[in-house]
Amino acid sequence: MSKLLYRLGKSAYNRPWAFIVSWLLVIGVVVAMLGVNGMNVSSEMKIDGTESQKVLDMLEQELPEASGGQASVLFTAPEGERLDSPERISAITEAVNKVYELEYIINPAELAAAAGVSLSGDAAQGAGAAGGAAQAGQGADAAAAAGAQGADGTAGTPMELPPYMPLMVDGMPVPGVLIATDGSIALFQFQFTVQQNSLPAGVTDSVVEAVTESMEGSGVTPLPSDSLKAVEVPIGINEVFGLILAAIVLVMTLGSLVAAGLPIITALFGVGIGVGGAFAFSSFVTMTSFTPVLALMIGLAVGIDYALFIVNRQRRLIFDQGLTAREAAARAVGTAGSAVFFAGLTVIIALCGLLVIGISFLSMMAIVASVTVFLSVLIALTLLPALLGLVGERICSKKAREKNSSSNHSHKVSNGWVKGVVKFRWLVIVAVIVILGAAAIPAAKMELGIPSGASANLDTPARQSYDAISAGFGEGFNGPLLIVAEAKSGTIAPEALGGIAQEIGQYDNVSVVTPVGMNKDGSIAILSLIPHTGPTDSETKDLVQELRASDSPIAETYNVELGVTGFTAINIDMSSRLAEVFPTYIGVIVVLSLIILLLVFRSILVPIKATAGFLLSILATFGITTAIFQWGWSSELFGVDTGGPLMSFIPILVTGILYGLAMDYQVFLVSSMRESYVHGQRGRDSVIQGYNHASRVVVAAAVIMVAVFAGFVLTHDIMIKQIGFALAIGILIDAFFVRMALVPAIMALFGDKAWWLPKWLDRMLPNLDVEGDKLIAELHAAEGKDTGKVVKVAAKTKA
Repeated sequence: MSKLLYRLGKSAYNRPWAFIVSWLLVIGVVVAMLGVNGMNVSSEMKIDGTESQKVLDMLEQELPEASGGQASVLFTAPEGERLDSPERISAITEAVNKVYELEYIINPAELAAAAGVSLSGDAAQGAGAAGGAAQAGQGADAAAAAGAQGADGTAGTPMELPPYMPLMVDGMPVPGVLIATDGSIALFQFQFTVQQNSLPAGVTDSVVEAVTESMEGSGVTPLPSDSLKAVEVPIGINEVFGLILAAIVLVMTLGSLVAAGLPIITALFGVGIGVGGAFAFSSFVTMTSFTPVLALMIGLAVGIDYALFIVNRQRRLIFDQGLTAREAAARAVGTAGSAVFFAGLTVIIALCGLLVIGISFLSMMAIVASVTVFLSVLIALTLLPALLGLVGERICSKKAREKNSSSNHSHKVSNGWVKGVVKFRWLVIVAVIVILGAAAIPAAKMELGIPSGASANLDTPARQSYDAISAGFGEGFNGPLLIVAEAKSGTIAPEALGGIAQEIGQYDNVSVVTPVGMNKDGSIAILSLIPHTGPTDSETKDLVQELRASDSPIAETYNVELGVTGFTAINIDMSSRLAEVFPTYIGVIVVLSLIILLLVFRSILVPIKATAGFLLSILATFGITTAIFQWGWSSELFGVDTGGPLMSFIPILVTGILYGLAMDYQVFLVSSMRESYVHGQRGRDSVIQGYNHASRVVVAAAVIMVAVFAGFVLTHDIMIKQIGFALAIGILIDAFFVRMALVPAIMALFGDKAWWLPKWLDRMLPNLDVEGDKLIAELHAAEGKDTGKVVKVAAKTKA
């Protein structure tokens, strides 16, 4: 491997423009594809095979109108005023009529007619609730029971005034609109004919425009739901701050603006091609808006780090051995490039482990991120040496060469630190385990889900809408459930549908339940249910499980099978499914990575130690992330004022990414220790020397990666914020607690035994020559022959 990379690096250095133009052509192709295909991202995050998704798929076949996407608009009156004045009722009615006249919008009365069921005014409003709550990002639009009535068919008891009622005009309800009893807010909920991600461009904008125009001059504030907002890629200028900090660290580490600029340039090339290529293909595959953000996060981080390792190695070879920039670049690619290759391979394997789970949106994230990492490795091994060829000897200034030519290159800080760690190794081991173990404690209480309006910041429309709906209609309106009753044989009679509704109304935590409609042959009935509790409450999850029970009294009495779907149910199923596959995923990436580390280090202990240290890191990461984003500890420092559940796919996603990146530092640090061991250092001396050679650049790489991920914490999107924070704190913990402290302590504890490998296994394993020993030996042999020829020629000349 090292010989191949050496030849590749020398070729790129000698013919820089050939490689540079090739990569520019690749970028040109990506830009051209973007121009032709455009960009198309979706908010859809579904998991095929879950109970809620099966119900939605069935509805799409049997009753397509009931499976379309859903949205809503909340109308709010100025403080102390009411909405039910004639002028404001007229404005709201005008807005509703304009929306129903738009293409791709279903009128609930038409839905009932299509289903072949005659519904009352109140129930007709409830028809709009069918199925659309499956869209991610809905807050206010989750009030799926617009017009929902009690299980007994009434809106409330005569003795008690209900908190809401249908908005009435001339004695008739306005379809899809509820108004709070105090007149402060009204909720207009409606449904599309298709899911939001299938809507033509401009449909949602037309809805918002129609509502906004109707409300002008009325004093009423319309709050469109999140599902009416165009899906955008949450990338802004905040990420630039991370790049600026990374550039500062590069200058401090390399001591040269020219050298520091090269990793930035190559990283931007990598993410430009990777993320741009993903967008270019987004019209042909379903891609969530978070997918390119993840690729950008990882691509920037590894792209800068991998280039840093190679540039730093080239400069050290120039300073320490007096090599020319050309030879030093080729050797740097051959030696440090080998470590970069296997480090990148580890990251790719960790990401591709997500494919085993079989969840489509996670698989797409993994593929795009893996391709971006692969491009980062390829660019570091080809484009970087080509750029070094353009820079030439200017990569090290004359002043820098003089300064480093006769100095002791053992960094004082790192040397003092590693000697202290080696001397007090038992204390360091115990301290790291105790500290990270304490940080991991909150992880035991970690709750997973999809962040909703309940956990949004107080000044956001999503939170204001959630709170207004909770106050005016009840918190359960933010987490509706769609019930589908399918006859096991025959049809469901209308009186049976009423009985099913009444039976469901007897369950604990059921606020209201409304029959919505039936399909034409009467074999499938749809009901809308509003629980008392919110979408992320455990009581709502328990209710979903009770309703789905195959041996429930309803299923047996009416010979039906009950299915539950909707936004809330989908979130519940997603969290449960991801929790189920998490152990499998961990097993896959750990086994594959242990094999790679075994091949790289030719040791039994080193791979096991690396994995055990990572487990400490990831548990502490989840603990700190839970404490901040769920419990709210110091959350205001990160722009969060309300705690809530963590994203349901954070454990799998963060674990995979952090495992790959943590192994990067393991490879770079421990391969340096092994290089010292192979070259004659023994015991603790090999640990100290290897640490001194690699620690400075590993620390710089970790700081850069933390800076890049931390830049994403500044975004307004809570999903990006949570994942950016988890990756930043995870790298910080793993690099400085585990790799910089725990690893040298354990390596010093075992000494030369850390490199023990059974002889039979040693014979079986191929020698990958990550340290470049074969390459160096071959180069030294060639230098010896050249020196011999020069001596002979000189002797003949003298004679």
